[in-house]
Amino acid sequence: MSQDNYTVSALKYRPDSWETIVGQENIATTLKQAIDSDQLAQAYLFCGPRGVGKTSTARLFAKAINLKYDSELTDFSYNIYELDAASNNQVDDIRNLNDQVRIPPQTGKYKVYIIDEVHMLSQSAFNAFLKTLEEPPAHAVFVLATTEKHKIIPTILSRCQVYDFKRISVPDMISHLSNIADKEEVKYEKEALHVIAEKADGALRDALSCFDLMVNFCSGNITYKEVVKNLNILDHDYYFKISEFIQKNSIHDVLLTYDEIISKGFDGHLFLVGLSGHLRNLMICKDDRTLRILEFSESIKQKFKEQSNLFEISILTELLSITSEADINYKSSKNQRLHVEILLMKLCSVGVQKKKSENLEIIAPDFFDVQESTPSPSNKELIEESISSEIKQETAINTEIKKENKSLTDRKIENSKIVRPNLNIKIQKRSLTTSISGIRKKINKKVEIDSERKEEQNLSSSKFSEVLLQEKWLSFAENRKLEGKLGLHTTLTKSKPILNDDFSILFVIDSEVQRMELQLESQSLLDFLRSELNNGLIQLKLEVTAHDKPKLSQLTSKERFFQMAEKNPDLHLLKEEFNLDIEY
Repeated sequence: MSQDNYTVSALKYRPDSWETIVGQENIATTLKQAIDSDQLAQAYLFCGPRGVGKTSTARLFAKAINLKYDSELTDFSYNIYELDAASNNQVDDIRNLNDQVRIPPQTGKYKVYIIDEVHMLSQSAFNAFLKTLEEPPAHAVFVLATTEKHKIIPTILSRCQVYDFKRISVPDMISHLSNIADKEEVKYEKEALHVIAEKADGALRDALSCFDLMVNFCSGNITYKEVVKNLNILDHDYYFKISEFIQKNSIHDVLLTYDEIISKGFDGHLFLVGLSGHLRNLMICKDDRTLRILEFSESIKQKFKEQSNLFEISILTELLSITSEADINYKSSKNQRLHVEILLMKLCSVGVQKKKSENLEIIAPDFFDVQESTPSPSNKELIEESISSEIKQETAINTEIKKENKSLTDRKIENSKIVRPNLNIKIQKRSLTTSISGIRKKINKKVEIDSERKEEQNLSSSKFSEVLLQEKWLSFAENRKLEGKLGLHTTLTKSKPILNDDFSILFVIDSEVQRMELQLESQSLLDFLRSELNNGLIQLKLEVTAHDKPKLSQLTSKERFFQMAEKNPDLHLLKEEFNLDIEY
């Protein structure tokens, strides 16, 4: 680049014709046709981000208006008036402008007033300008430029033709930089220009400033490595390496790479945002139709395409979700480096967790019916009968599950191994925090099993004597005594059962408390008697003798418990669940 009368590229290559406007072809065409057809509005508003050509287009538009009626005009000082609203934002400045508007141009037909950064005007200045803008002279055309359209009051907006300038795309920016480099005889790598365009973030003026900087730094030979080094940009290669380590579940390598990034002075949040963008690009590359969204060179696109083939869509979705959550929580984290490192470890573990989930063993339903402690001699037989019954029904249940969930069964159950635990396994007893609702569910399930067992019993009606009944009754009571249920033994042996003609058994007890105690064991008692006496029609009737209700101080510990249980039946549930006994 020649150093004689050196001018920065942003000024040297400022647009001087409609064809040289970069990235705003639609706006340029509209303004040009308005001039050609002589359909000029009184006021125009150019809005958009910085460095996209608003002021340059306004100046070019003002010159084109005057050249339309005087093609030999070279001095535009009498026809174009520029005002910087950032430094001239008071009401007096606008009043001076209003005074000048009344004066017609000395040459040409129109006088164009360009007000840059118009959103900086004060409220009183806007109000002073409003009347002039509402009824301007025929020779006056206003062009307002701003980067913050929302700060313009509605009464101003409604009197202007609004043109929204867009961010300059990366391809357009690269094309413009290439033309300048060719004119200045500067050697360059296209990847290097692409990095400059990305760094500019849609602002062509910033891109030209970076270009001038790199020309000086690289001595007229702009290379990719030098640009990345000088502009302190986190190279794409780092993200490709990180993604490769994530795919290989290599936690140590990914942590070492991140340490290298931090040691070069890069911010952790910047890395996090870049990683999210990289994963998003990999997701986009999964479909050729969305590949055009990426604003990269063909070589970089090919890299993204190759790496995206290594990841499943479900994996990429999970990675994006985890990264986005980490981005949200980054600023609130007290140890931000550790926060990012934990994120990287999670990302490396996603693939491993998915493989484990695909190889999960399905546990048979009867596993959850195993008792939490060794069954008592009296209940062991019943539990084994219940389990055998459930095993018989398992085939039919599995058939229904396959019909209702065919797709899930094809993917998961066919490749899974059914594991049936050994029934002799002793499971640790649950803590005392077991909920009442959980205990109630178990009791209800036991009742259901008991009712099913009742239906399957032999409903024979063999006759038996009252003496035999009393013998079996006493045998049941002795079994309960061996189990440690001394209170129940006392209640059963206090009186003798009476046999009725219809095989119903009448048993007289002394209190309502004893009746509640027997009701808890009534089904076990009936099952025992029906089995021993070979009669399925046996029924139990409990009758309480009338007594005066004793005072609380006169009751035993057992009687107090059952009196409290009358008010709160859940106490019985707790007693049975934890195998508690009452001290006498």
